[in-house]
Amino acid sequence: MANKKRDYEKYELRQGRKVVYRGITNDLERRVNEHEAGGKKFSSVNKVGSKVTRGSAKQWEEKSLTTYRQTHKGKNPKYNINDKG
Repeated sequence: MANKKRDYEKYELRQGRKVVYRGITNDLERRVNEHEAGGKKFSSVNKVGSKVTRGSAKQWEEKSLTTYRQTHKGKNPKYNINDKG
């Protein structure tokens, strides 16, 4: 069985101390530019951990959003509006 590529990054966009987006990508610079072009307001981009496989990244994203909703009255971060729990 071949090793899967660990080329996905897990990241958060923050406005001050508040998380406004959690996501994954295999090209962080491109993705940050897309967020900016889309009008998202944030003050920092924080990588979470090291690069992982796409499958691991998706698992992290789903789990982290579920955890976020549990501590934020069932709501996602501001810009994760299309992600359902």
